[in-house]
This record gives sequence, structure tokens and C-alpha cells, in this order.
Amino acid sequence: MPRAKAFDVDAAVDKAMEVFWANGFGGTTPQQLVDALGIGRGSLYNAFDSKHALYERALRRYYERETVRLIEVLDGPGPARERLRAALELVVDAAREDRRGCMMANAAVEFGAADEVVNHLVRRTFERQEAAFRSTIEEGQRAGEIDPAADARALASFLLTTINGIRVLAKTDPDPRRLADLAGTALRAL
Repeated sequence: MPRAKAFDVDAAVDKAMEVFWANGFGGTTPQQLVDALGIGRGSLYNAFDSKHALYERALRRYYERETVRLIEVLDGPGPARERLRAALELVVDAAREDRRGCMMANAAVEFGAADEVVNHLVRRTFERQEAAFRSTIEEGQRAGEIDPAADARALASFLLTTINGIRVLAKTDPDPRRLADLAGTALRAL
């Protein structure tokens, strides 16, 4: 009869996500993971196969935690323009409080297109965020809140770029006024 795992795999993925988010894939050592997860090296590899496989799971967890939260705001009740404002404020507040940036954007910078799996996860995340922005913009256009002649796809891409820019800028300059000004400028562009 196989032995039961002596640790909570979900909790371990959460902890690994925090380590990778803070250090990146290349900057994270197996020992850091072992220490953070509180398990032996053998258990780490038995449970997750490799550092890269654990990183992939951590990226998926980041999507579940951070991207889903953004999408919930965009898909929530109320006027479209207010939901867009709330989504931008969510990003600004998170960027000010946590200067690690966006884990997906960090992965894109670290790997580029060199890693097919990571690239797929990053693209899927950005595509889902952009689709949520586009849907909200189109609702706003139908309701007369946003110019119906505007290109909703281009505006959604602009907002996706804006939120990632805010997250990157906050890593080195978390001035709340500057970040809020960026979000406000993006809203005025609608």
C-alpha cells in the first residue's frame, strides 16, 4: 500500500508560488523551495517531479488567485465604467502593496518564448484578462458609457498593457499618486 503524502500539496503549491513570485524561476533554488515548503528534497521531487513542474503549478495557482479576482471585478454588477475603474484600482492597490509585480509578466520577461509551457500559460492569462476587459468595454458601449465607435479590442489591449505597466513600474517606483494617475489616464482614454 503506498504511503500517504505527509504534507498538503495545495498549501505547498501556494508556498512555492510565493517563492517563485519573489525570486523568479532562475533565482529560486531547490533548497529555498524545500525550506519554504517544509518538506525534504525527496518529497519535493516525488510530489512535483521537477522544479519546472512545480513552477508551472505555481503559475496556474497565480492565475487562479490573481487573474480570477480581476475578472470577477470586471464581470461584477454595476456600470461598466465603474467596473473598469474598480479593476484598475485593484491593480494599483496591489502593485503599491506588493512590489513583486505580476508573476505572469515576470515569467514573460524571464522566459520570453523560450519555454513553450510557460509561454502558453502567460499568453492564456493575458488573453483571458484582455477578453474580460473587452467584454466590459462592449457592455459600456451598448449602455452609452463608452464611445460605441471606439475599437473595443484595441481599448482592451491598451488596458491590458496599462495594468502590466503599472505592475512593472511599481516594482521600482510605487508612488501611489503616479500609479493612480496612470489608471486615471487610462480611464479617460475610454
